[in-house]
Amino acid sequence: MARTWPALEVSFNDPASDELLQAAISDYQIAAIEEVAPTTWRVFFQTPDERDQAAAALASDFPDGSITTLDVADQDWAARSQASLQAIRVGKLIVAPPWDVPEVIVITPSMGFGTGHHATTRLCLAALQRVDLAGARVLDVGTGSGVLAIAAGVFGATYALGIDDDPDAVQAARENVALNAAVAVEIRLADLRTLPDDRFDVVFANLTGGLLIHTAGRLQEFAGHSGQLILSGFMQHEEPEVLAAFSTFATRARTQEEEWVCVTLQRH
Repeated sequence: MARTWPALEVSFNDPASDELLQAAISDYQIAAIEEVAPTTWRVFFQTPDERDQAAAALASDFPDGSITTLDVADQDWAARSQASLQAIRVGKLIVAPPWDVPEVIVITPSMGFGTGHHATTRLCLAALQRVDLAGARVLDVGTGSGVLAIAAGVFGATYALGIDDDPDAVQAARENVALNAAVAVEIRLADLRTLPDDRFDVVFANLTGGLLIHTAGRLQEFAGHSGQLILSGFMQHEEPEVLAAFSTFATRARTQEEEWVCVTLQRH
């Protein structure tokens, strides 16, 4: 039986509500977001419970909107939303699906977040090019498609570990690593809370603001005394609270695309 994904189709009369929607759903377990019309979004969730909780909250937050509950066949939405993806460039780096390969990294679009077409992925790809990765050990938390771990290998990391607690994302990331066989990347099905203690030179965490705050202690442990943290997935209005959770680290770099923020932190 084909897999289905719990989803919501959300429509607004006011285009300005689109950004508010992305902020409102940032604390839920989102699998993907598809724009089906200028003011209509289809939001895919990891579980029906997460979808139903979000539906109830959105109905309260957006009384003038239209919110429809759906169960969407995996192939139906994935093929439609991803078939038109093309290569994108971030600095010196190009991320591409296999049907549009100019050079460097091949990523097959899948349920794993990180084709390079979301602002936070682009911000992280740009940030990693501003740190010295030669000979580095890198941890990519919530690796999704594996693109950040793979990019770290391309830019000189001797070892990059990508972890994710979603088996589908892990499978997709491993397939992407195989397409980029020149890089030293390991992908594990793992949760940050139960990952064995270790130290890394650079730790990537492209998560939600809420998750960054919740896991701040563990992320700082993995960065050790001299490692750097590259954080994204949070919005500008969340920035003060996120940075407060990492108060023992100083901001070395900050970039922003629309409302999305990325910071590079290092211990004081």
